[in-house]
Amino acid sequence: MAEPDSPARPPAARLLGLAGLLPQLAALGAVLVGPEAWFFPALATAYLYAVLIFSFLGGTWWGLAARTARPPVWTYILAVLPSLIALASAVPWMTGDPWPQPSLMLIGTLILLSPLVDRALTRAGMAPGWWLGLRVQLSVGLGLTTLVLGLIPSPY
Repeated sequence: MAEPDSPARPPAARLLGLAGLLPQLAALGAVLVGPEAWFFPALATAYLYAVLIFSFLGGTWWGLAARTARPPVWTYILAVLPSLIALASAVPWMTGDPWPQPSLMLIGTLILLSPLVDRALTRAGMAPGWWLGLRVQLSVGLGLTTLVLGLIPSPY
């Protein structure tokens, strides 16, 4: 049930949110059952998708702060961190490291922890009442899938 001062969760939010897990699940499927030639491209796709979503989360946090009359400074700080961390997590690949495991593990872990920010935003009255429940589901799905992809040993 929605809080009295918060609109109900838009039906599309859950459906499209869950559909957003499909690219990561497809990458996992490609790694697990696809030919060996798909392994690295699937991992690269999974990494790229995870950092895009992680950066997107920062943008949503910035948007929630921007619509608030006097948001705490920490909201803007936390909102820019995902993009900076995502960029930093690509440095090993930029310098020739062939294995994305550490980057996948880092981003997967941070996505799993991201609902802590959503909980703080909800408690501060900056996010709608339905926000946290959906965010937990999506973060667990994407975070765990990303971690699993980071744990799969290279066939090379």
